Amino acid sequence: MSDSFDLGEPPQPAKPDAYRVLARKYRPQTFAQLIGQDAMVQTLGNAIKRDRLAHAFLMTGVRGVGKTSTARLIAKALNCIGPDGQGGPTIDPCGVCEPCRAIAEGRHIDVIEMDAASHTGVDDVREIIEASRYAAVSARFKIYIVDEVHMLSKNAFNALLKTLEEPPAHVKFLFATTEVNKVPITVLSRCQRFDLRRISAEMLAAHFAHVCEAEGVTAEPEALALIARAAEGSARDGLSILDQAIAHADLDGGGVSAEAVRQMLGLSDRGAVRDLLGLMLRGEAADALALLRRQYDYGVDPQSVLRALLETVHGITLVKVGTPPDAAQPLEEREARGEWAAALGFPMLHRLWQLLLKGHDEVARAALPIEAAEMALLRVVHASTLPDPGELARQLTQSPGQGAGAVSAPAPAQVAAPVAVAAPPPPPAEPQMPESFEALVERLDADGELLLVARLRQGARLVRYQPPEIVFSGSRPMAADTLTDLAAVLKTMTKSAWRITLDDVPGQPTLNEAQQVRDEAIKAATWDSPMVRAAREAFPETELVEWPGKRSMM
Repeated sequence: MSDSFDLGEPPQPAKPDAYRVLARKYRPQTFAQLIGQDAMVQTLGNAIKRDRLAHAFLMTGVRGVGKTSTARLIAKALNCIGPDGQGGPTIDPCGVCEPCRAIAEGRHIDVIEMDAASHTGVDDVREIIEASRYAAVSARFKIYIVDEVHMLSKNAFNALLKTLEEPPAHVKFLFATTEVNKVPITVLSRCQRFDLRRISAEMLAAHFAHVCEAEGVTAEPEALALIARAAEGSARDGLSILDQAIAHADLDGGGVSAEAVRQMLGLSDRGAVRDLLGLMLRGEAADALALLRRQYDYGVDPQSVLRALLETVHGITLVKVGTPPDAAQPLEEREARGEWAAALGFPMLHRLWQLLLKGHDEVARAALPIEAAEMALLRVVHASTLPDPGELARQLTQSPGQGAGAVSAPAPAQVAAPVAVAAPPPPPAEPQMPESFEALVERLDADGELLLVARLRQGARLVRYQPPEIVFSGSRPMAADTLTDLAAVLKTMTKSAWRITLDDVPGQPTLNEAQQVRDEAIKAATWDSPMVRAAREAFPETELVEWPGKRSMM
């Protein structure tokens, strides 16, 4: 008889836990881990300590700043009972009691989360209203977390208003939205609103460094700074990019490098951006286009090149006004920006910004992005060879006898990187005062002040004209706003404050009356001239008429 052995089922290998992305794995579990929202945390902490809790909270802000996470933290803070089960509401929930663990795992029966994007109707809100009448099963408060609340329909909002204004004592509403302008004002007025701010790039980079340390991943500080800037203030977006960068990194332990992040995001190399800006400022169009094409062949988006140029021009301008440089930037970048700031003038920087901004918008809408980017760079190259308008005006004022034809076309400015800056233009000359009141009225007429000129010609009797002072006669009524309007126009025209008053004296005839006197004198002299007298004798019915638009008589 042979022995038999029952080996049973072979042992199964342990199933590894499913991978959780960094944005979920490092979601804040306490208010201390919520970065960039210190003002809101302080307000909530004081409200809890003083037992001044609102019945409805509204969190608004851009994506990924922690609106839903904050709502869950508030739910934990309100329902925490402490490790011993005797605690009360606290800004520092323990995280170990059953309510805290159940809320963190999303299984607490009294904390109901609803996505308003998929539950938009009045029937969904009616279920909330009906359920809110019943007390909480095991928690201190029954909490409703409604994400993207702006997606609710108008009827749903209206149905919620009464319950939202006077909810049962055991109910709290927590709303989150990215488009607060779409939430009715009747709802906003019933909620305590918290505007969650964008998280600064410095705070995001520090947070990403902590995450890399916890994950056992090495990352260059410049790479983390690039990811933080690409996140645009969103922690979730930044963690998603970091997750992708870790997966993109070499498997040999090289870590996350700045070059790898640039390639992954399609960003232009900072050194290439500096070289490109230098070529553009020197007017070397062919080399600038060749460098742009080389970046495009590497997979860099043309729009990102223009955006990097805009960031560089903005950084140079900040350095020029005295803003301390960013310590996280490479030394070469800080030195180049400092040299450019010392060499470039504000007019040139503003012109570069406007041209690049226009090119960036054109590339975003263009059917041929790389061609649009090349045309934008050529426009900047051409503008860099033009003289500064203030310098050109100074040259023209210094050479008044040469005429417009004597001004030679400017040669292309050999602008090195950094570029030499032109001397600032002199202050403009002071406007000359009109020599007489009639000359002043003629100047107003030339400037298009037709209504004011008509008032002055018809109703102003001059007593004294001594710029910047004018005295009119008060014997003839004038419109009350004439003097005010005249003073305002003259201040703009002459850059000086004028004193315009009335005096109770007869004054001189108005300009229209003086013109009529001159016309009558011309008419009488013409009528009595020998030629006209001879014509009258030959033709007794001769009349003297005035040509339209002419002062001479025939």
